[in-house]
Amino acid sequence: MRGFFIGRFQPYHLGHHEVILDILDEVDELIIGIGSAQESHTIENPFTAGERILMISRALREYRDRIYIIPLEDIYRNSLWVSHVVSMVPPFDVVYSNNPLVVRLFKEAGFEVRNTRIINRVEFQGTEIRRRMICGDSWENLVPKEVAEVIKEIGGVERLKEIASTDY
Repeated sequence: MRGFFIGRFQPYHLGHHEVILDILDEVDELIIGIGSAQESHTIENPFTAGERILMISRALREYRDRIYIIPLEDIYRNSLWVSHVVSMVPPFDVVYSNNPLVVRLFKEAGFEVRNTRIINRVEFQGTEIRRRMICGDSWENLVPKEVAEVIKEIGGVERLKEIASTDY
């Protein structure tokens, strides 16, 4: 059985990681969709799709034979979004999500949708991790070590701080 899980992964964090490991216990293969793939260099979406693919592929290196990581650009038409996703990824049997809109759209399209476990949403959310990066607070303990390494390699914290600075 092949599953599908989508996220923005800005950045990929330990909450995502635990959910994906849970899903991999249920499926033979997993498609990981990189949502908003066209977005980068903003406070909400600081990392490129390629950088997010690198983060995830390094963090899940031991599962590389069981995962597909596919960037998906937004189309801004919810009624067409599921067919867009289906056209861009390998076939899948089940969708994993807690996002109400994603759940609704896939259910309306006839897909089985399973909810995922919620893991410490106070700390394990991109908004909080990006805030910590901007403020100079500790963030590395909220992401897999491979992700912290990628962010350091690409100068991600510096990028985010520059983007967040005001123009005076």
